[in-house]
Amino acid sequence: MTLARWRLPCLLGAATLAAAGCVVSGNRDIPPPVLPPPPVAREGQNPPPVPTAQARPAFDLAAPVPRGPGNPPFYEVMGERYFVMAESDGYREQGIASWYGREFHGRKTSNGEVYDMYAISAAHKTLPLPTQARVTHLGTGKSIVVRINDRGPFKVGRIIDLSYGAARELGMLTAGTAIVEVQSLPGEDERRTAALRPSTAPREMYVQVGAFGQRSNAEDLKRRLEEQGIDNVVIRYDARGSLALHRVRIGPVADAAGFDAVVRRLAAFDLGPPQLIVEATDAARPEQAGNGPACQAAAATC
Repeated sequence: MTLARWRLPCLLGAATLAAAGCVVSGNRDIPPPVLPPPPVAREGQNPPPVPTAQARPAFDLAAPVPRGPGNPPFYEVMGERYFVMAESDGYREQGIASWYGREFHGRKTSNGEVYDMYAISAAHKTLPLPTQARVTHLGTGKSIVVRINDRGPFKVGRIIDLSYGAARELGMLTAGTAIVEVQSLPGEDERRTAALRPSTAPREMYVQVGAFGQRSNAEDLKRRLEEQGIDNVVIRYDARGSLALHRVRIGPVADAAGFDAVVRRLAAFDLGPPQLIVEATDAARPEQAGNGPACQAAAATC
């Protein structure tokens, strides 16, 4: 994704990124230096077109959302809140496409994959990750199929950010942008995303305010918050990484409005950007809403 699209990956701040997973890049209107061709040409596979469908309605927070990295219930970038779609079926939209390349090559995308500038991939603000989509250049009629595995672009009017390889295949490298149509396609990615979606187990949202190696530090923060009248403070022990952590969280919160209310109360504590965290109520392991480039900012939950 970019900051022309902006990359959510690291630039995002806490409440701003409240739940993302991405990276930010520079202005796509100014193409970077000429890059060498890839060692092996890669072409996207173009499955048969799917029937025309209307764009999906606004996301319903009460509806299930895909699980996995890069798919929080919602996230914020530069003051704008984005709700991740429950599924990609039926999505179709026209708008401006941009592209990103060398500066993000080898870095992680919002869903945790490694960005390969020569691969046929893309970033999108709200489609579930990953999603297969057909991108058609409306000026030339040429179309390709991309794998959407990142978040962005966040520049007004842009609907998709293509990898260098995808932009080359579509013939828009020199121009930097193009008017395109993006249409979701059913496929393995959609089946995988659907398989991860909870069927009977609900998920709960929490506001994470700190993570400590020593439990005593977590307990001190919990006590401090409770002394100031903040209820429902819990400590979650997380031993999944190389360093075991005690995570201090507040919740669960019912919805985006509840999350915002807690964040406002925390403003006086100077704790740094809070994170939106999503937990499956039937699982012991918490799921953070964002580990992608953009989500590595302290306030994201992608």
